[in-house]
Amino acid sequence: MLEASSHRIIVCSLCRDTLTGLRSGGDLCADLRSRLSLRQTPSFAIETIDCMAGCARPLTVAFKAQGKATYLFGSIDRGTDAGPLVEFARLYASLPDGWCNSGQRPARLAGKILARIPTAGKATEQVR
Repeated sequence: MLEASSHRIIVCSLCRDTLTGLRSGGDLCADLRSRLSLRQTPSFAIETIDCMAGCARPLTVAFKAQGKATYLFGSIDRGTDAGPLVEFARLYASLPDGWCNSGQRPARLAGKILARIPTAGKATEQVR
């Protein structure tokens, strides 16, 4: 049973590793749960979903919370990116609106962000 949490990490369960062809989303979830339980990190519900349409950049992982920007990462390597994802989870939990720039995110995740989606009501029209 998932612990009640306003923060969620969502991992694609159908993404296949481009080299091995294996689906590693479930293994990544287990690794993230283990790593987060060892640190003083606010609780995250860690769950899988069948697809987040990041098929060209597997493995995809999303961070989502009520009232915060949502992040979607792709090209995640289960073996080398679990630690940086936990680092990002700690950062994300500390940000009141979830908004951060690329310099604040773990360096290992550079170039892996597919989207940063503002929370509802946060987008503003800019005229240039």
